[in-house]
Amino acid sequence: MMTSVDTDLMRVLADPLRLQIVTLLAKETLCSTHLIEETGARQTNLSNHLKVLREAGVVETEPCGRFTYYRLKPDVIASLAGQFADLAEIARVTAENNVKRSCP
Repeated sequence: MMTSVDTDLMRVLADPLRLQIVTLLAKETLCSTHLIEETGARQTNLSNHLKVLREAGVVETEPCGRFTYYRLKPDVIASLAGQFADLAEIARVTAENNVKRSCP
């Protein structure tokens, strides 16, 4: 059972635009043109956020002619969800056993 969550990945996903991108890519593979239309972000801003998501291993790219398509890597999101599920289980057991640290 894990006791912590990948904080680097949490920082990556904490940005509202990156979370919106991830949410869109969960539904379909999109190119940057689609993502600009859907998010209303400027091209340079979107490109910077996509770079962060690629470097974090959250999305992968697929060249298609002069376009690049972006696809969410579901295993990364599933891993993060599993880490939260582990924390939830620890919290449940802690609450059931009334585990608390005594004050000095």
